[in-house]
Amino acid sequence: MDSVDLEVLKSSARWLEDGHRALLVTVVKTWGSSPRPEGAMLAVRDDGHVVGSVSGGCIEDDLIERVRQRGIEQTHPEAVKYGITAEEAHRFGLPCGGTIQLVLEPLTPASAIAELCHAVENGRLLARELDMATGAVRLDDAQATDGVHFDGQRLLTIHGPRYRMLVIGAGQLSRYLCHIAVGLDYQVTVCDPREEYTEEWDVPGTKLVRTMPDDTVLDMKLDERCAVIALTHDPKLDDLALMEALKTPAFYVGALGSRRNNQARRERLKEFDLNDAELARLHGPVGIYIGSRTPPEIAVSILAEVTAAKNGVSLPTLLQVEGAKAAREIAASGGAACGV
Repeated sequence: MDSVDLEVLKSSARWLEDGHRALLVTVVKTWGSSPRPEGAMLAVRDDGHVVGSVSGGCIEDDLIERVRQRGIEQTHPEAVKYGITAEEAHRFGLPCGGTIQLVLEPLTPASAIAELCHAVENGRLLARELDMATGAVRLDDAQATDGVHFDGQRLLTIHGPRYRMLVIGAGQLSRYLCHIAVGLDYQVTVCDPREEYTEEWDVPGTKLVRTMPDDTVLDMKLDERCAVIALTHDPKLDDLALMEALKTPAFYVGALGSRRNNQARRERLKEFDLNDAELARLHGPVGIYIGSRTPPEIAVSILAEVTAAKNGVSLPTLLQVEGAKAAREIAASGGAACGV
């Protein structure tokens, strides 16, 4: 599964190769509420076919109609705004008071889209600089902390995986989780020294290593844009990763397991000289409570919690697995006492 941005870029490159014209649309600024963030992209082919999204749908419809009626006439990039007035906000489906600024870029072979796709597919993080006056494009290596910059003269966008994820274990659950994580634009590394699990690993877009988990954590030099998820159920592997990961700035460190196993894990980790503050960073049981039972459902549950952490959202106790199950047990015991 490709990330949304990569899908837009790959479609654009394919259309150009097939002889079509294409318009690349990028969200460069928003005011008030907006359904899509800065950097979101949409590609419109010369016959009105689209990939990607820049709004809830109405702006896309307007752009499609514009291309179908006039074709892709422009030869240079231009900036446009939608939703400046309350009437326009209502017309284009923007939330009340929302305004969105877009850059419309007619693509050519000189737009370097194919080169950008190749680099991103190989795990590189690139900055693409567009000259608004000439349409000239330059590609450079980027830092993960870079973002979208638009000053009217140039547009700088970042492409490639800006977040990394380390998954301990190459079992069935890891397959589902990694497929989704790649779609969420993570650079995913799977660590499992067990040959019986790694021989059949074939998830596209992931990197498989067979080193010991603690060595892998140290080698990756985890920063605040990293997540670590331990999924083997084997303390000899999971604990090794966790004892090192909890000492890093990683924004998320979690482990699969029941509440009882999670408590036992915390007791074991204390023996590795982890302090209370470091242990408090451990998410476990991992995921949010959605009643998940199958590997795909559990993967969704885990990545929902990871996404919340990445976006700085603090989940209430009743959404966390441990809190939700404890509340259900209390409710069940109270119900039984009342004869319900």
